[in-house]
Amino acid sequence: MVMLTPNAKNHAGLAALASRYVDVASLPWTPTRFKGVDMKLLMQDKDTGLSTALVRFAAGATLPDHEHVELEQTFVLEGSLEDHEGVATAGNYVWRPAGSRHDAHAPQGCLALSFFLKPNKFFDTP
Repeated sequence: MVMLTPNAKNHAGLAALASRYVDVASLPWTPTRFKGVDMKLLMQDKDTGLSTALVRFAAGATLPDHEHVELEQTFVLEGSLEDHEGVATAGNYVWRPAGSRHDAHAPQGCLALSFFLKPNKFFDTP
């Protein structure tokens, strides 16, 4: 595995087994292709798809129809995240098994910490 934190300036030159302390506030919010949904990648392995990210939804933002190719876990820090099966509010957690498919909505906005074993597969484009 080749794990890293994109844009972490204090990680250059660290030994392979050294801890990586991440100054989250210094990482940029990166817009996704979905309006109102931004991410801070805290850790990723591009070879395997493993990642940990802060995901920020503006009020009313939607992550369109997608499949979780592998297990996905989300802890909601602020606001709420909902789909056709329920609502995860601040301080609560939802996990989705591989193969689950849904739209995710944040009517009032949301900040969540999410863990992915593989990137989502989206169905909004051919």
